[in-house]
Amino acid sequence: MSTRLLDKVAIITGAGSGMGKSIAIAYANEGAKVVLADVNATTLDEVVTEITASGHSATSVVADMSKSADIKALIETAVNTYGQLDILVNNAGIMDNFKTVGNVTDDLWDKVIAINLTGPFQACREAINVMKDQKNGGIIINNASVGGLYGARGGAAYAASKHGLVGLTKNIAATYGTFGNIRCNAIAPGGVATNIGNTITDPDPLGGQAIAAAGSMDAPMGQPEQIAAVAVFLASDESSFVNGDIIKADGGWTAR
Repeated sequence: MSTRLLDKVAIITGAGSGMGKSIAIAYANEGAKVVLADVNATTLDEVVTEITASGHSATSVVADMSKSADIKALIETAVNTYGQLDILVNNAGIMDNFKTVGNVTDDLWDKVIAINLTGPFQACREAINVMKDQKNGGIIINNASVGGLYGARGGAAYAASKHGLVGLTKNIAATYGTFGNIRCNAIAPGGVATNIGNTITDPDPLGGQAIAAAGSMDAPMGQPEQIAAVAVFLASDESSFVNGDIIKADGGWTAR
């Protein structure tokens, strides 16, 4: 067994399925003690059972990343259970049916921003206030999207939220990473085979047209384990000189 994260304590949000699940399993296999958060208690328990059955340490917290009280409880659970917090992975996120500015409702805008940007910000704030007092500091990884780098890989709310997450990542890196001991990087996945696509139930015609024009119909499709491998690298000492970077993992989709 590889032990690149031996005895590290890691929080992974959105860990009940998809990329979050794969990251949690990969971290546990690397020796980390993982705290898994998700809104779905059933899938969350299934992942915890899978990890503990392999002899690793895992704790679950049912948490809604749009609720500040849940976020505070999540960070407190990790520290109270394991005595430290070394890694935070903000993975939880939702899409917006590609709704354009002219069609996005206030409710949808607020929901997407709350889960994709405000929640990660609050989790970063809580984690930083723990990590800054630790001898070894900490590492924050934000799961952004190529939608945070370009204009036509999601709807207006999604693009705005992921662009904001990229900016938050760089600001944390430029402050706590440069003048402190907390590195912060982001992953920008392209198409990944997860159940998030099932939430696209009412795609906006204009938004869909823009995404199709950007080449989405023949975009490479990655697997959650491939994103998890990037997350392991960013959480390990192998990336000790990587700070404030946005690593695209899209199979070359945006290189065309």
